[in-house]
Amino acid sequence: MTDPFAEVVTLLQPVMRFSKVVTAGGRWRVNRPATGSPFYCAVLEGSSRLNVAGQALTLHAGDFVLVPAAFEIDSSSLEAPPEAEMSPVEVADGRSRVGDPDGPTDYRALIGHCAFASPDAALLVSLLPDVVYVRDEPRLTTLVGLVGNEARGARPARDVVLERLLEVLFIDALRCAGATAPTGLVRGLADPRIAPVLRRIHESPADAWTVVRMAHEAALSRSAFFERFTRVVGAAPMEYLLTWRMAMARQLLRRDGAGVASVAEQVGYGSASAFSVAFARHVGQPPARYARAVG
Repeated sequence: MTDPFAEVVTLLQPVMRFSKVVTAGGRWRVNRPATGSPFYCAVLEGSSRLNVAGQALTLHAGDFVLVPAAFEIDSSSLEAPPEAEMSPVEVADGRSRVGDPDGPTDYRALIGHCAFASPDAALLVSLLPDVVYVRDEPRLTTLVGLVGNEARGARPARDVVLERLLEVLFIDALRCAGATAPTGLVRGLADPRIAPVLRRIHESPADAWTVVRMAHEAALSRSAFFERFTRVVGAAPMEYLLTWRMAMARQLLRRDGAGVASVAEQVGYGSASAFSVAFARHVGQPPARYARAVG
């Protein structure tokens, strides 16, 4: 059966930017501007506060946070200082210190930034939660440790290994979040009525989908299904279908020799003209021009 998690993460093409261990002591605060880079943090020791995307989280050892989109992030000790934020100071390769440099260490975390190589990143990230927060999952901490070790090494095939590790890390974080995610694909796949519909859409995106057919797959009335899908996924059923079809279309158009008519058929449009109108409205330019530009 098609796995929507794997499809979305594979299309995103996560690549490593950097990973480092941050230690802290005393009272401290660090502010990270919205740089556009996805961010993750695995707390190895101690506790901290994290404010991101309107959420205030208290993190403890074993917790993992993944922020797929670009948001300003404010991180601090539990008793944050009132003064302006501090900047981490690099003390060794891949290691930084924040707070009292001479005091004892009471906090340690592995943090990292990555990037999405896909030109459709913004479109695909819209299918994910703003923040993925997982508590006490040692497997994730182990995976982040492997990413950090590989990033700081100079072993053969380093970039290939990092790409695979990041895909596993993203997928594992998303599926661990499950029903705790507020909205998005993650929450939808944890819902027993919505999950079968999402899997069928990803399995057969070219089918003649309607809200009535989706409701039948979910064994719900049309109105109950529409309300539940929109609340859980954060987008109306046909809006989600369109988003996924356009992501697939853009990927297909980037392949050599993929004609507009062929792509239209593969993503569920009966004619190239109908597909061209939908694509231009959603992407901002006709598919033929898009294919030439990315080619």
